[in-house]
Amino acid sequence: MKVLFTSSVSACLELGGGGAYYAKEAYEILLNGERYGDARDTNVFSLFSLTPDTEYEVEAAGERVTFRTEAETAVLNAKENGAHADGLTEDTALLQALIDACPAGGRVTLPGGDYLTGPLWLRSNMTLELQKGARLLGVTDVAAYPTLPAVILDGAGHSTVFSTWEGEEFASRASLINAYRAENLAVVGEGVIDGNAQNSTWWTVEAPERRIGRARLCFLNACRGVTLHGIRAQNSPSWTIHPFYSEDVSILDVDVESPKISPNTDGIDPEGCSGVRIIGCRISTGDDCIALKSGKRAMAEKHRRPAEHHTIRNCLMQFGHGAVVFGSEMSGGIRDIEVSQCYFRNTDRGLRIKTRRGRGHLAVVDGVVFHHIVMDGVLMPLVINMYYNCDPLDGNSEYVWSREPHPVGEDTPYLGAFTFRDIVCTNCECVAGFFDGLPEQPIGSVRIENASFSFREEARRLWPASQTYSRGFCREGLYFDNVGSIELRNVSFEKVIGDEVRLGSYREFHRQ
Repeated sequence: MKVLFTSSVSACLELGGGGAYYAKEAYEILLNGERYGDARDTNVFSLFSLTPDTEYEVEAAGERVTFRTEAETAVLNAKENGAHADGLTEDTALLQALIDACPAGGRVTLPGGDYLTGPLWLRSNMTLELQKGARLLGVTDVAAYPTLPAVILDGAGHSTVFSTWEGEEFASRASLINAYRAENLAVVGEGVIDGNAQNSTWWTVEAPERRIGRARLCFLNACRGVTLHGIRAQNSPSWTIHPFYSEDVSILDVDVESPKISPNTDGIDPEGCSGVRIIGCRISTGDDCIALKSGKRAMAEKHRRPAEHHTIRNCLMQFGHGAVVFGSEMSGGIRDIEVSQCYFRNTDRGLRIKTRRGRGHLAVVDGVVFHHIVMDGVLMPLVINMYYNCDPLDGNSEYVWSREPHPVGEDTPYLGAFTFRDIVCTNCECVAGFFDGLPEQPIGSVRIENASFSFREEARRLWPASQTYSRGFCREGLYFDNVGSIELRNVSFEKVIGDEVRLGSYREFHRQ
């Protein structure tokens, strides 16, 4: 058993030897020899309402570990300091004052209640605790979220990105929870951060001519050493948790949820970050569950911040467009990514990679490993598409959809090595795997080992990738076009129509 994180009042732990997200069997937790709560069935669990600077012994599923909670310098209780917490009276000023007054090493704690609030700005060296029954509830007036400039000057007079929208330096609304250049920051507890977007116009009205980007629920800009632990994040105006140009970010045992019909409500989108851990989370959204990004081309070439060294483990992902998605804003590159012991249920895709000509030569994706994954009801488990056409400005151009070889140069992205092993996929519908590379720059290598794919008999014909020219698939196996090296070991199929493995030809595709 590993201790993943401790704050002054909480701890997150991970069992060894379990399956995908779920433990081998239900177990009880003993905390200092006494039973702690109900029995659990997941590999990751958390402890709350602990005492600061105290040693604990935990026993679970036959494993035992000790840890000590962090010491703290002060506690500022929102209710004791005048918060209304009635869901009707705005508490923004009081909450921000407590955050600003919190000394280094201190904790701002929110007991049970509904705290109606506008944007809050967190600081370094503090903990924000949402106790069980506490809810930060976003105000519904869009005007209460000030517009942040795309770029500001730092202390040396250099420009730095302050606000973004979909991979570009772009003026956007402040998020409900914001942090800029914060370090050693934690948001912990059993409470809820609720964007309240379903009662606002975030999902129904776009800013005029897209001059202002929508708010996110949580935006971490240029931060280091930030942990989100145990909270529930829901009903975001757009992307839910968005670490941007940050390092050493941990998102542990967090619930992320927005309705399936809500637009652009990705769950967790680390952009241009290094060393992000997403462990033990449950994600169900109206768009992608986890999307790894590194910006569109102009921002990527200016700042050169790849997405790298990320770990995604023991997570449950449901009902999103994709479970783990790369891009499509990935012009800075994505590398060294490990996804393991995850359970994907009823998502459209399992792994999805979206890129195209024009993303640029820095758009290199390499060193991607998926292992010990279970997918159930995932329509198309593995999709890699180098003809992505979603952008209305240039995605439908002949330059993007052409299947004729183009010169390899500054505009050409590259997809390197991909490994998939110990994967079980049941109730698929469309295609087991769709790997579609460029003729001038094929996908480097695909290795699939110890994998099984079984299909629903009543499967629908669907399009696996967003492409101008494609075709529908139904109960088809592994499809490869322009892939440099293919290695398949111990791969099985059930209820496939036609060939289990096929080397494709673009001539069978047609315009969608």
